[in-house]
Amino acid sequence: MFYHVKELQFNARVSRPDPAFARLLLEQFGGANGELAAAMQYFVQAFGARQPHPDKYDLLMDIATEEFSHLEIVGATIQMLLDGINGELKDAANESEIMQLLDGTDKKEGFIHEAMTNPQFLALSGGGPTLTNSNGVPWTAAYVNSNGDLTVDLRSDMAAESRAKIVYEYLMQFTDDPYVKDTLRFLMTREVAHYQMFHAALETIQPNFPMGTRQSDPRYSNSYFNLSNGASARGPWNEGQSPDLGEDWVYVEDPIEHVRKTQGMVVDHEPRGTSRTEDEVQKTNRELGKQRKEAVMSTLPEGGNQWSAYPQEDPASPMGIETEEK
Repeated sequence: MFYHVKELQFNARVSRPDPAFARLLLEQFGGANGELAAAMQYFVQAFGARQPHPDKYDLLMDIATEEFSHLEIVGATIQMLLDGINGELKDAANESEIMQLLDGTDKKEGFIHEAMTNPQFLALSGGGPTLTNSNGVPWTAAYVNSNGDLTVDLRSDMAAESRAKIVYEYLMQFTDDPYVKDTLRFLMTREVAHYQMFHAALETIQPNFPMGTRQSDPRYSNSYFNLSNGASARGPWNEGQSPDLGEDWVYVEDPIEHVRKTQGMVVDHEPRGTSRTEDEVQKTNRELGKQRKEAVMSTLPEGGNQWSAYPQEDPASPMGIETEEK
């Protein structure tokens, strides 16, 4: 159940109207890395976590709800940056306040050009935020990533927070309004906070690498192929040990010769740089699969099922429904 509290989480303020920056800020309202995309992503992911991972369900729903509050902050800021436009569009007089802001032929022509390239503000919305990015492209559910495995979803969420953070960082360069900068800095900081929350949650799921339950094939898990000519860069991504599996990187200097020699890496291509064997991998697959299955099944009630109890004293416990025997 959602309950709207009219006070904003952070008090959005602007010093003056700025339609040009309002357009840029649409990226965080209806863009691919914006607040709506984040809110919907965590909201959708939460459903699959409700019973197998009730603590992560709580995390995802809390952050999704906060993202909706950030959407309101961004929308409020856009609306204030467009203050006067809705009223001025009703006034046919050239002496209207919006025209005074655009004093001079160059400014007026520039503003008309903005209206032509992104007509939402002036021709469609009448001076309000729209669910589009800064170029007027409509928001789409294609922005939402939900794979049904928390080790995958939490990594997607960390990436989403990283992208949103850098967009706010870029946006701060295009406004001189100190109030708007304060708002953007608050929103940027919350992206950093959410990243850390998702990272901490991921670490509570062990093992969490590789993602899912099936282990990687030791024949191919630590090979680095030199697929560019000229001097080749070396670093911890192709020499020393791999960061997660702790295997020795195997640098394949001539991948074409290597593929031909091994007939497409299926003949005489034994594991190198790792002590893992195929038998060990299959054993781990079975053990981890069984462990994860038991963990999920143990959270499901016998008989019918229901999402909540009223009042819900313990949101972490699954709610079963007794069914009549037939």
